[in-house]
Amino acid sequence: MGSKGAGSIPALFFLMKVAAIVVAAGQGSRMGSEIPKVFLPLGGIPMVAVTIRALATVELIGEIVVVVAPEHVPLLERVLEEWGPAKTPVHHALGGAERQDSVAAGLAAVSAETEIVAVHDAARPFVPPARVTAVIQAAAAEGAALLAVPSRDTVKLVDDHGLVTQTPPRQRVWLAQTPQVFRAGLLREAHARARQDGIVATDDAALVERMGRPVKVVPGEASNLKITTPADLQWAEWYLRSGAPR
Repeated sequence: MGSKGAGSIPALFFLMKVAAIVVAAGQGSRMGSEIPKVFLPLGGIPMVAVTIRALATVELIGEIVVVVAPEHVPLLERVLEEWGPAKTPVHHALGGAERQDSVAAGLAAVSAETEIVAVHDAARPFVPPARVTAVIQAAAAEGAALLAVPSRDTVKLVDDHGLVTQTPPRQRVWLAQTPQVFRAGLLREAHARARQDGIVATDDAALVERMGRPVKVVPGEASNLKITTPADLQWAEWYLRSGAPR
C-alpha cells in the first residue's frame, strides 16, 4: 500500500476498518451568513469539501460519513458531486438537535465492520493528515485519543460571579481539537450511557472520560483551527493564500 499522507504505518493498522464522521450539522450562527458556515467557500471550494479532502488523503480512513441537517442534504450532495474525493466512499447521515445527537447518527451510519471511528469537525479544514494518522494509531493502541495543543496562555477557572477560583498549572492545560478517535464499541457504549443518564457533553472524549476510561492526548497543530467567526474565515483565506494544501 502507499503512504497517502501517513508516513510509515505498521502493516497491522491496514487490517483495521477505520471510518471518519464529519460533523457538519451546525448552523454556525456566529458567522452571520445565510448558509451554514461549513458550506462557505475557502479559496473557491466549500469548507466542508476542503475538510473531506484532507481526511480522504489519510490512507487508514476507508469511509467518511458527513452528518448534515436534513434541509441541507441537497446542498451537500451538490458539493460532493463537484468537489468530493475520487476514491474514498462518502455518504451522509442526518444530524440532530445537539452535536452529540449528530455524532450518534454518524456512528449509526458507519459500516458494521468499522473498528475505529474518528470524529472530526467540518469547520476544521486544515487538519494535517499526518496528525490524523498519529491519533488513529494512538486510539487503536489505547482505545481513545484526541488531538490537542498546549495552552499558550495562563488559564483561570471562575465561579458564577466571575471570580477566580483556581489557576491550573499551564503545563497541564491542553486545548482539545478534532479528530477525536475511539474504538467503535467504546464510543457506542459512551453514547449509550450518556443517553441513559441524560448527559450532554461538548465533545465525545468527555463521554468516554466519565466512564473512567483513559484518553490519550496526541499533539496537534495550531493550523487545525475551528473556523467559527468572520475573523476566523479571513484567517483561513490568508492561510490558503500562503500555500496551505486544499
